[in-house]
Amino acid sequence: MRGPNYWSVRRHKLIVMVLDLEELEQKPTNTIDGFLDRLRNMFPTMFTHRCSEGVEGGFFMRVEEGTWMGHVVEHIALEIQTLAGMDVGFGRTRGYGEEGVYNVVFAYMEEKVGRFAAHSAVAIAQALVDGKSYDLDYDIQKMREIREAERLGPSTGSIVEEAASRGIPWIRLNQYSLCQLGYGANQKRIQATVASTTSNIAVELACDKEDTKYLLEQAEIPVPKGDIIRTEAGLKDTVDWIGYPLVIKPIDGNHGRGITADINNWEDALEGFNRAKEVSNRVIVERYIPGEDYRLLVIDYKLVAAAKRTPAGVTGNGISTINELIDEVNSDPRRGYGHEKVLTQITVDKMTQTILKDAGLTLDSVLDQGEWLALKDTANLSTGGTSTDVTDIVHSYNVFMAERISRIIGLDICGIDIMTTDISTPLPETGGAVLEVNAGPGFRMHLAPSTGLPRNVAGSVIDMMYPPGTVSQIPIIAITGTNGKTTTTRLIAHIMRMKGFKVGYTTSDGVYIQNRLLMKGDCTGPASAEFVLKDPTVNMAVLECARGGLLRAGLAFPKCDVGIVTNVAPDHLGLKGIHTIEQLAKVKGVIPETVKQEGYAILNADDELVYAMRKNVEANVALFSMDENNPHIKAIAKVGGLSAIYENGFITICRGEWKMRIIKAVNVPLTFGGRATFMIQNVLPAALSAYTQGVPLEDIRVALESFIPSPAQTPGRLNMFEFKNFDVLLDYAHNAAGLRALNNMLQNMPGKPKVGIVAGIGDRRQEDNMEIGRIAAQMFDEVIVRQDKHLRGKTEGELIDMILAGIKEVDPNKKVTVIPSEKEAIDFAIKNAKKGSMVVICSDVVPDALAQVSQYKEEEARSLYEFNKDEDIPNL
Repeated sequence: MRGPNYWSVRRHKLIVMVLDLEELEQKPTNTIDGFLDRLRNMFPTMFTHRCSEGVEGGFFMRVEEGTWMGHVVEHIALEIQTLAGMDVGFGRTRGYGEEGVYNVVFAYMEEKVGRFAAHSAVAIAQALVDGKSYDLDYDIQKMREIREAERLGPSTGSIVEEAASRGIPWIRLNQYSLCQLGYGANQKRIQATVASTTSNIAVELACDKEDTKYLLEQAEIPVPKGDIIRTEAGLKDTVDWIGYPLVIKPIDGNHGRGITADINNWEDALEGFNRAKEVSNRVIVERYIPGEDYRLLVIDYKLVAAAKRTPAGVTGNGISTINELIDEVNSDPRRGYGHEKVLTQITVDKMTQTILKDAGLTLDSVLDQGEWLALKDTANLSTGGTSTDVTDIVHSYNVFMAERISRIIGLDICGIDIMTTDISTPLPETGGAVLEVNAGPGFRMHLAPSTGLPRNVAGSVIDMMYPPGTVSQIPIIAITGTNGKTTTTRLIAHIMRMKGFKVGYTTSDGVYIQNRLLMKGDCTGPASAEFVLKDPTVNMAVLECARGGLLRAGLAFPKCDVGIVTNVAPDHLGLKGIHTIEQLAKVKGVIPETVKQEGYAILNADDELVYAMRKNVEANVALFSMDENNPHIKAIAKVGGLSAIYENGFITICRGEWKMRIIKAVNVPLTFGGRATFMIQNVLPAALSAYTQGVPLEDIRVALESFIPSPAQTPGRLNMFEFKNFDVLLDYAHNAAGLRALNNMLQNMPGKPKVGIVAGIGDRRQEDNMEIGRIAAQMFDEVIVRQDKHLRGKTEGELIDMILAGIKEVDPNKKVTVIPSEKEAIDFAIKNAKKGSMVVICSDVVPDALAQVSQYKEEEARSLYEFNKDEDIPNL
């Protein structure tokens, strides 16, 4: 899960593992000899797990009393992530609906670590059951490595966390550090600490140390004397010119790679040159400036933080070896692997070995009491260095200089490296110099300095990108339910487009950006919603959200402005652990629960399961109903609430008990003259959602009048084709509730006989498919049974037999033709259609069926044209 979901609306990052306990279903933990002792020995820190007992040691108490292995796996998955430095605590284990099978749900911080933890927890539990040894340290380290490879760096992470704390959503755009803040047309981007507001020219300048140094020299900024070279001969000339001590560094380096400082002889200079050449073709040779290393951070051309950086090092005690001193420093709980903690562990690399060699030392050498030894040439935190916040003591001249430098280079986010003996004294007076100007500076030293006050520098970035009053989001209207979702979505998108919004919307037919189909297929999941939210041309999102996506990954957005639930009916039961209509209602209820507090949850007052969702909603609740006397409607009216009703033939919005009639339903083309009552049910929440977004009633009326049901506007939703001698109605009705609604409409429509093409669906229960057969027998004079394109686990024969069994229950003598292919079934129905009849196609693959029927319509039109031409009849 990556967003609000069935298991938790507030905890978005969850792993859901379907676990079959097999024979362990018959073996609770208290029946496995020695299990609790082995668990305690492997995880003594699990004592803090309170579990349902609510006290420390509570989980161990449950294990002692006897609990099932799924519950144990959940706690192991949480504990091993915590041991790897990712402190997570939320977990649930619930029955899947099949004996011995469970949903094991637990939180994660990094998705791939969570997946690894799931597999690892099962393996560990099995080892504990079997009494076998297990290499837990390997798994812990592996999770740390996965986290470091997958996570956002501390700088990028701090920015997105700050954005999220302000209600600004974010999306990671690649596997690295490119992230989007905000949605649609109001989005901004960051990559590490380079923002979409950052000048490309400025970044290029900062990356070219030669040009940077030239510009600073021209602006009378003190910089070290030096040159950029490519060859050993160039090194010799520069050394002769500026003398010792020197610092040599690659022109394109970062994180201290390839830098050698305080060089005092030719041999070290040559070695430093070769090390820098491994990183960059061109090398900087500069006069080494004595003093301390400071980083000044400027954001939006204002100094926001300053830190003194100290290289990784150890202090002798006259007893311990250098290697032992390093181990002692690394034992500091603040130090961790990579960026997992405030400080990074010190590693012995080539740079460290060179420093030791130059000093005549080895890792086994013992330093005198109080003797300090630098183990790195640079003070980067990523190599084990430390930082001290000095923001409050930076001299005003140095503040002025730093802010001026950011303007000279043109960088709105920059880190300025300064070498000076005293940052509280003007730089010219100390003989210090500006060493570098960095684009994309690291924030870690300022967010969590080893000493001093942490600075919320990420807040300054968000202030720059989204100043007070700036909008970061776009309105999101989310629609769910068993039936009517797609039509409601399309209608809302039409209303908003008519109002002038640039709408992106998702449906079971595809993804549309400004009414252009960009993705085909069932696009009702989180990936499709994210596609819309990432589009920079969109300023309104209307998103159909189906059961499948909610169970597969949750929602793509943390909050929406309007959440609509059309209805809940038995459909897709028995899939993904959802076996009852009440569970299905809980899935659908995720949508209204994610509506912003100031937004509107629009619920069907005629559906008690939907109406009950109001209890878990923090937002305003608005209702819609086909009956103005519905007691829920009357109740909300008495308290001044908002509703939409069908009364006296009108589509009406009510604020309190005041009625505002929009239009007669018969004048709304989508309702087929008022005969399609289920379409009126779709119009009500669409009109109500538009009203909550400030669309005037007159504009809603015009939009409803101009929304014509057609293959282009509403593909697969009541698409009527009028042939010369018969009519064809194509609809996506694919479950019992949808067929009943369609039947109510057909009763009021001409056409005899009525021929229906229906099918069973592979991922439905047997009783659901039989019910489709029963309803078809009541609806149609003749039934053609076809087969869906996707069998979804059942055989063609099984599905057809289910439909036939349902038909025979109602009318054993009903005329039935079995034609498995949908294409052949449509061909048969149209070629054999009787005069005055109506053929109703309940289609599986709507685009193919529409194309097929349209081709027949075109052929008929062509034949009529040719006939009229031959008979010299005017083509009126």
